[in-house]
Amino acid sequence: MAATPKFAHVVLQTSKLAEMRDWYCTLLNGHVVFEKGGLSFVTFDEEHHRIAFLAPPVPLEPKSPSAAGMHHVAYTFASLDDLLERYTALKEREILPHVPIQHGVTTSLYYRDPDGNLVEMQVDNFATAAEATAYMEGPEYEQDPIGVSFDPERMLAARRAGTAEAQLCTRGWALATDPDLPSPLANLTS
Repeated sequence: MAATPKFAHVVLQTSKLAEMRDWYCTLLNGHVVFEKGGLSFVTFDEEHHRIAFLAPPVPLEPKSPSAAGMHHVAYTFASLDDLLERYTALKEREILPHVPIQHGVTTSLYYRDPDGNLVEMQVDNFATAAEATAYMEGPEYEQDPIGVSFDPERMLAARRAGTAEAQLCTRGWALATDPDLPSPLANLTS
């Protein structure tokens, strides 16, 4: 197969259409393109819609953390400053990360939407895919592919104080700054 598809959109089924729509519009700085009859289409970039919501006419069961299915969806930023800017804007709207993780390959903030789905906001810690892949094939990632927790407020303060992005986007910085934070794995699976 020579053709490579490009990701177009994701559709979430929900009994909380308005709450979910508003939450994702805030999270992604998006807007509604069309909404009618239990359907809502939202975009935040050049695509006509990136996320949609379908509200069936019957109540839905709450999401169970022990059910099979998609674990999370991720959105990436061009720089750590962009990620921290979004973190600050969301915090002002009382949307806080469920779990921040320094994966090594990415610096990530995981949020939980009103239906309990996880959404990762991240920045790649390497300039190229080849460098990221090399890291993932290396010993640090082999030893711990999940990564370590960090405090986004400390990261924001360090960045504002002039700490280089390259230094902040490492497990070493996270461990040196917040060595007593618990492993993020429990929060990723609950």
